[in-house]
Amino acid sequence: MKKILLVEDDPNLGLLLQDYLQLKGKFDVVLCKDGEEGLRAFTKQVYDLLILDVMMPKKDGFTLGKEIRKINAGVPIIFATAKAMIEDKTQAFNLGGDDYITKPFRIEELLLRINALLKRTDKTDKKVTDDSPTQFKLGSYSFDYTMQMITRGDAHQKLSTKEAELLRLLCLRKNEVLTREEALLNIWHDDNYFNGRSMDVFLSKIRKYLRDDSSVEIINVHGRGYKLLIN
Repeated sequence: MKKILLVEDDPNLGLLLQDYLQLKGKFDVVLCKDGEEGLRAFTKQVYDLLILDVMMPKKDGFTLGKEIRKINAGVPIIFATAKAMIEDKTQAFNLGGDDYITKPFRIEELLLRINALLKRTDKTDKKVTDDSPTQFKLGSYSFDYTMQMITRGDAHQKLSTKEAELLRLLCLRKNEVLTREEALLNIWHDDNYFNGRSMDVFLSKIRKYLRDDSSVEIINVHGRGYKLLIN
């Protein structure tokens, strides 16, 4: 049974979501009423997925997500908020969120998003069984897709699931063009505008992880996609 941490300050909505997910989704759901309580709960046990309300007292969801990412870079996070501005969605992904849902939402939609995220995470966590490589040398960096880790000397950078999937696609197309459509359909399963913006955020973070070696570069190929260059 997958364990979910739900941090929601509206007690009625929180209990409704908890009951529904435990009954329909067969999840073990821990409910917290604010960000501080949520952070304490997160440090006490291991969770498979987090649902964080953004507008909360004591500690808002974005702050909580940022603090959680310092502890665990890979656990899937869904942000839930009444705000629908593109800036808020961009901030959610910049902070390491994996998905974003706008209130009011149908509980069935939330369940679908949870199942999709957990399915992708399970695929990444399992040993890869196809013939494609899972370990790559990028200049002075080493990238382990299965472990979702970039290593350079004694420094280690843990990647989120989407970051690892995107970097692996770039590595498999090294010195060739990876089209936006291919990346979006492989990772997000939909090449719509919003997913494209989300991918741009993850790509920016990957570039930051690799910035200390000038021989490694991810360039934009106008009108087509991206190319990982290794000199």
